[in-house]
Amino acid sequence: MQQRVMGVFAALVVSIACARETLPTARIHGTDGMVEVAVEVVSTPEAVARGLMYRTELADGRGMLFVFPDERERHFWMKNTLIPLDMIFIGGDGTIVGIHRDATPLSTAPVGVGRPSRYVIEVPGGWAARRGVAPGQRVELPAH
Repeated sequence: MQQRVMGVFAALVVSIACARETLPTARIHGTDGMVEVAVEVVSTPEAVARGLMYRTELADGRGMLFVFPDERERHFWMKNTLIPLDMIFIGGDGTIVGIHRDATPLSTAPVGVGRPSRYVIEVPGGWAARRGVAPGQRVELPAH
């Protein structure tokens, strides 16, 4: 019995530690002030290809920052992505060049904004509208 209790306690401690994981923060400067989102940063081809596939949730205030080596028009898809996402496309100068809102889960249709970007932040669907995030706003990205 004591071993079982200790095992449950250990699992709880690990769970709490993971929940408190410190992620870098992207700061978006909008007309109503600054909005922050904690981001997982991905830049390797494998991590970019996987993105947020197979996840069943993405907490409010969390996202994934895709870092590319160059600035060009980008297209994503939602294949194997189970949750709706807003995709915030950002130019090399840190300006939001476009937002694709509420991308449809599991869709293989290409998603883009028709403008070159070097970075993309994926956040939960509806997040950008709720926070007043819009094209033309400036983004401070974490070191990558």
